[in-house]
Amino acid sequence: MNEHATQRDRSAESKVTDAERAARELAQLSDEERSDALHAIADAIDDNTEAILAANERDVEAAEELLAAGEYTQALVDRLKLSESKIASITAMVRSVAGQDDPLGETIEARRLDTGLELYKVSVPIGVVGAIFESRPDALVQIAALALKSGNAVILKGGSEAAESNRILYETIVEAVPGLPTGWAEQIEARADVAAILEMDDAIDLLMPRGSSEFVQYIQDNTSIPVLGHTEGVCHVYVDSEADIEMATNIAYDAKVQYPAVCNAVETVLVHESAAESFLPKIASEYAEAGVEVRGDDRVGEIVDVETATEADWSTEYGDLIVSIRVVDSLSDAIDHVARYGSKHTDAIVTDDGDRAARFMRSLDSASVFHNASTRFADGYRYGLGAEVGISTGKIHARGPVGLEGLTTYQYYLEGSGQQVGTYAGEDAKPYRHEDFDGVWSPGSLSDGE
Repeated sequence: MNEHATQRDRSAESKVTDAERAARELAQLSDEERSDALHAIADAIDDNTEAILAANERDVEAAEELLAAGEYTQALVDRLKLSESKIASITAMVRSVAGQDDPLGETIEARRLDTGLELYKVSVPIGVVGAIFESRPDALVQIAALALKSGNAVILKGGSEAAESNRILYETIVEAVPGLPTGWAEQIEARADVAAILEMDDAIDLLMPRGSSEFVQYIQDNTSIPVLGHTEGVCHVYVDSEADIEMATNIAYDAKVQYPAVCNAVETVLVHESAAESFLPKIASEYAEAGVEVRGDDRVGEIVDVETATEADWSTEYGDLIVSIRVVDSLSDAIDHVARYGSKHTDAIVTDDGDRAARFMRSLDSASVFHNASTRFADGYRYGLGAEVGISTGKIHARGPVGLEGLTTYQYYLEGSGQQVGTYAGEDAKPYRHEDFDGVWSPGSLSDGE
């Protein structure tokens, strides 16, 4: 452990320098080498389960003391907890990432500029990415796994509430793959280190914050490094006039109760006034049995016994067993409510009318919009991405659950046979062909196209 303590004492600048060097080497590794390393990481986490759980227990005990003092929320403590089944799901996620197709070296486009002059657009790693996240120690493994598979070096900064858990998980994954370039994954812990890396726009290519809207906004306001992040998960389920009430009840229940502490859990349920009389008593009963506190508007209160919702409730991410419900007069009113109060994360409509579903889905600017399905499906693993580094509610580069593709960019590779620009300029200029063709780049990969 002394060696690890020494590593932790290194400056943020030295860690980023090592990550830059590692990124250049990672980009040269084969998919087989990167995938084998991920399987070794999964094995190491499995083998170290007991020690990981012991470290996590120390974090949870400390968090529960702060919960009792009113400084932490129950949702934060829930996100912090690990278990044997949770660790099993973490290792399954790592193996799933290993099994994904190689995101690197893919020829996105091939264009023949002229005979013997061919342009290829090829996927490559971003380089050095920094991930700053709160509460969930499993996020450290997810992000490291996706970074490795996509050939990126990664700087990891978890929250202080998960310090023991993050530390042992980091040490476990790094020790599992001693053959990888030194610095492929670096961990920082001090707040001063965060301030330092926010200024390193010449070395860090992308920052990925995961946390509260205030936290993400702070990162965006204090760095010139591109930021890929999301703010709140104020997600909605709209029960339409044409909804199957049993289906709507099941979806609204799952979206809130299955795991309320995460960003894709529903926070507000909207119900068309014609469905309110049949839907509200059913969902209120289900929520009451699960211990969910329901806050409703006056029209909800006329049908079922609920706490009175305030204006603030409509824009609140509870992350807990609390939900707000509102009766709306029309599909248009439901769309307007989501557009006004939502966070562009995930929203769902329950209806048997395909045209009404299409209108809802096309009218909203959310990263994910569902028809007849729980908002809890908004997840990289469930989307088949292997895992996710986070969910982006922005529109640039990547949005929704960000997996391997969101951690790549592209380069243009030009394969020639001695051409000069002068040949294609002036009065006797030779014309470009500019023909797209079905080609795959490899060094010296000129086709014999005529």
